Amino acid sequence: MKIIDILNKEQMSLSFEVFPPKKETSFESVKTATEEIAALKPAFMSVTYGAGGGISQYTIDIAKNINDKYGVPMLAHLTCVSSSKETVAQKIKDMQEAGIENVMALRGDLTPELMESDRSKWDYSHAVQLVRQLKETNPDICIGGACYPEVHPESTSQREDIKYLKEKVDAGCDFLTTQMVFDNNLFFNFLYKIREAGITVPVLPGIMPITNANQVERAIKLSGSFMPQRFKSIVDKFGSDPASMKQAGIAYATDQIIDLYANGITNVHVYSMNKPDVAAGIMNNLSDILGKSFIV
Repeated sequence: MKIIDILNKEQMSLSFEVFPPKKETSFESVKTATEEIAALKPAFMSVTYGAGGGISQYTIDIAKNINDKYGVPMLAHLTCVSSSKETVAQKIKDMQEAGIENVMALRGDLTPELMESDRSKWDYSHAVQLVRQLKETNPDICIGGACYPEVHPESTSQREDIKYLKEKVDAGCDFLTTQMVFDNNLFFNFLYKIREAGITVPVLPGIMPITNANQVERAIKLSGSFMPQRFKSIVDKFGSDPASMKQAGIAYATDQIIDLYANGITNVHVYSMNKPDVAAGIMNNLSDILGKSFIV
């Protein structure tokens, strides 16, 4: 099932992101964790692309396993930085053969090695080029794109960032998913601005439950996200107690999601970090809202 068809239903839904293993020895544990999340029957699930240096084939393996066993629609991430058009074409073919019809088109992170390489020889320097290729060569694929409510770190301004975002949407993105957001007001403000700029595709806010204090610094480093004082106070109070911090983190994420639903946002994407208990905790907190109930 295509993600855009789910989003167009305008029914409140929740989806989860998982990541593939970094190495073969951890494949089974990751597979088990992702299956437990799939058993919660989210609207769909996304699988990142070789996270942390993992083998990209694992993205397809995890996505195919979930789709085959649980029938959960899958969104496979695909990065293009330093890849050739031939490599990308083969990856798309592999995904389609695995029954995956949704692709998250991303440039990918610029590592120090890539920063020093000769970019003039790259087939892709930005995600818009990947989106355009996918739309031209595989028009039946549903294409997702990333967006940054707090501005892409390489953009000089939000105005410039939105300009490039519109180019990406015009090239063929069917929907967008935001970088993690901890303050809903930032998301609502961003949504207003991109609508004013003529970007009309569905936008899923990305919510990341912070369930231990060590995640805070890493989340800020990865995304540059603004941490509201309200959340900082939670970490200050409960960060030294793992059980309390986990419960508080789930509650904070749940509160964000409820606020989004209450203000007309129907689809929310959760960065689950491969934690089935956290995913189930959020689902249970929303059981009547979503019409589903699960055991944590």
